[in-house]
Amino acid sequence: MVFIPDKRLHLGAEAEVWSGSWMGRSAVSKQRRSRQWRHPNLDKRLGTRRMVSEAKILMRLHNAGIEVPQVWDLDITGGRLIIQRVSGIPLIEILNDSNTSAEFITKALRSTGSAIRVLHRQAVTHGDLSSNNILIDEQGNAILIDFGLAAIDYEVERFGIDLHVIDEILGASHPNHNGAIDLVLSAYLEEEENLGPAPEQSGGLVPTAEEVLKRFENVRSRVRYHG
Repeated sequence: MVFIPDKRLHLGAEAEVWSGSWMGRSAVSKQRRSRQWRHPNLDKRLGTRRMVSEAKILMRLHNAGIEVPQVWDLDITGGRLIIQRVSGIPLIEILNDSNTSAEFITKALRSTGSAIRVLHRQAVTHGDLSSNNILIDEQGNAILIDFGLAAIDYEVERFGIDLHVIDEILGASHPNHNGAIDLVLSAYLEEEENLGPAPEQSGGLVPTAEEVLKRFENVRSRVRYHG
């Protein structure tokens, strides 16, 4: 594995993320970090499982024709995953930039909703849909990144939670953009209409967009009630 680091992008509880180059190509390295409070054997087992799961999900999505970072190398022993670095500006920066036009913001938010539904159609939930983990290209198209908490699932609850996470983020971090979540949700539903009914997969049928939206409202009500 030949990765030349350039800049540290993120230091999280589970991984240290660097940008750099791999075999002459722009890449990102995710180096697993040990959690000192865990038993060493358990920590290694959990870290390896999550890293392998992320790599498998990225390959699953890429093989389905979805634009996500490609997996270029996986060092299970060393706890490092090398993936393609995709271009784009994090949604958080788009929303916080006062110079961004309302038209571009609308397109970015709607594209985000579409991208989430396309992801869900593959029976994959993201697990961490923050505005940091959504890149927007020059045309306003959304690309989802950081699948460290993603999972393959067919239960509607996790899909609803995905939408609730982005709802909470938009409301808490970007309150000046009124109606942002409505743009995301309307595009989420419209993407389903464009694609038609989801085909059955080996694990069953993924919940429909309408079912996910109903569960999202249920999750939102529960959180508000108990909050």
